[in-house]
Amino acid sequence: MQTSQYHVFSLPKDLLDSLTPRKLVNQPRPPTPTPEPPLPVVASGQRACNICLGITFRDVDEQRNHFKSDWHRYNVKTRLNGGNSVTEAAFNQLVEGLEDSLSGSASSDDDDDDSDDAVNALVKKTGRLTTRPPSPESERRAPLAPLIWFHSPPSTQIGIYRMLFPLKTEPSDYLQELMELQASRQEGRTWAMFMVAGGHFAGAVARVSRGEEDEEDQSKTGKKKQKKQKPDIEVLLHKTFHRYTTRRKQGGSQSVNDNAKGPAKSAGAQLRRYGEQALREDIRNLLSEWAEDIHDCERIWIRASTANKRIFYDYDEAVIQKGDERLRGFPFPTRRPTQSEITRCLAELTRVKISHFTEDQLREQDEAHLASLPKPKPAPPVPTAPVGPEKPQAPKLTPEEEALREKWTRLLEMVTRGRVEPLKVFWEREEATFGGIDAPIPEWSGERVSTLLQLAARTGQAEVVQWLLEGVRADPTIPVTVISKPANGDDVENDGGNASDAADPARATGSNRTAYDLAKSKAIRDVFRRCAAAHPDQWDWLGAGHIPSVLSQEMEEGQDQKKKVRRKGLKDKVKEREAKEKERVRDAQPVAAPEAPAPSKAQTAVDSGSNRLGGSSGSAEALAGLTPEMRMRLERERRARAAEARLRALGGK
Repeated sequence: MQTSQYHVFSLPKDLLDSLTPRKLVNQPRPPTPTPEPPLPVVASGQRACNICLGITFRDVDEQRNHFKSDWHRYNVKTRLNGGNSVTEAAFNQLVEGLEDSLSGSASSDDDDDDSDDAVNALVKKTGRLTTRPPSPESERRAPLAPLIWFHSPPSTQIGIYRMLFPLKTEPSDYLQELMELQASRQEGRTWAMFMVAGGHFAGAVARVSRGEEDEEDQSKTGKKKQKKQKPDIEVLLHKTFHRYTTRRKQGGSQSVNDNAKGPAKSAGAQLRRYGEQALREDIRNLLSEWAEDIHDCERIWIRASTANKRIFYDYDEAVIQKGDERLRGFPFPTRRPTQSEITRCLAELTRVKISHFTEDQLREQDEAHLASLPKPKPAPPVPTAPVGPEKPQAPKLTPEEEALREKWTRLLEMVTRGRVEPLKVFWEREEATFGGIDAPIPEWSGERVSTLLQLAARTGQAEVVQWLLEGVRADPTIPVTVISKPANGDDVENDGGNASDAADPARATGSNRTAYDLAKSKAIRDVFRRCAAAHPDQWDWLGAGHIPSVLSQEMEEGQDQKKKVRRKGLKDKVKEREAKEKERVRDAQPVAAPEAPAPSKAQTAVDSGSNRLGGSSGSAEALAGLTPEMRMRLERERRARAAEARLRALGGK
């Protein structure tokens, strides 16, 4: 395949009359699977690429350009990773499916690095995509090729990009649409092209076909005056600029990184956020300036990521609407957005691709194309759940049963949380509903006890236990009912530390446990013992109740007295130890020096004057180390005392 000099909007008349569409490539895959034919022979030679399925080249320059292309680098990396090479059409489909186009490569080293990063990203992403289960809908049809091929006997084929035709064009109508593209317009056809990636932006409005007036002027001049013919492509408006939005070698904009990992707080992140905002404002201002020219364009080509596409049409008073029929994406990999890249894409879109194959060669290509299409896999059988015993469905509750269940829930919650006062009021009002204080707790509640007293003892609510025993006379001799046993044979209720230390281990296992056995602390057990002492004839406390002994008021007072005596003895021992320590320290001190003679009265007066608050006026040692505020305070005190002394002296006279 090579690029011809034919312009898509000015094809020769004789060539148009001889064209027929290549229906086999444009049609979807037949529903019946075909047997797998032998693989086609891959061309080889000095001007062929074995990695890219044997593509041939006309000269060395074309071969070198191919080796620099993203398609060749992608196939090389895929083969190194154990994958298979793809055709150029399949590679274009992969590029279109990605979130962003490849950045490509330009003439500088930086652009080569960016292109390598883009190809690596494509290899990684397609590797992840191939691990996903294929969609049945995607395997029913062959992928749509970016080029529409037409055949001209005996051995000429021309290819035109599908995006040039209206959307949803049927394969049988491509030839008619190509005929309509040859019709000239009064002012010619114009396209708008915009590219944005990595902070770079390039935009242009170009005329891609001459108008009727230009063609008439050219026909009138004839051979008299050889005027300079206007080119088929003419750039009318163009603009490029750049903002700092992406870290080098990292990929992805700052906003995408913030959405994935949270907003970064570095200075570079703030600069990139500002760059994104400035880039968005610059592009929208440019669109507003070119609004009239964009309105007259036949096609609008946009190369941008999903996030960057919102710059063009996701705002108020947008020049380009999101559902515009003129919007197109580039059907081939593009490089960094520059003015030269815009010009290259214009030439690529408007120049016809031409090839020369005989009928036999075309038939072989068709067979190879059908063989390369993926075969539909049989739908996996729907796994059926093993048929087992059906679980009994819970019966539907009546309104009365639902109301009773709600009351039980409130009652259990108040007992568990130790809300005594609300519990008393609630029980006085709803006692008849539950059928007594010793009514068994329903199984649907999930509690592993039988009565409210057992629940209060297990949850450690001493006040609730005391009210249940003394206020409403709950039965402490009711055993705990075992609901079920686990697989290891241990009882569900045998949960280690729940049993009291005072209870007999032989009795505190299995279903023989009572409310006292469920008490977790000594305070709860003492409540049971006090009630047993206060009401000895009410229940069989020491037998069926598993209470080891009663606790009367005299016994508690005796225990308190013993505690006081014990504390006093400890205090005496501490004081005696401290006295012995002081005596030992005193004996260890050296003999004191002889006493100095008693100071005179004058010396005592001087010393007493210096010991007063503030000291004497000339005392420098007293003021040493004090702050200025403290010195001022001492000075005020000294002056006040001096004034009082003078007043007393005057009063004595």
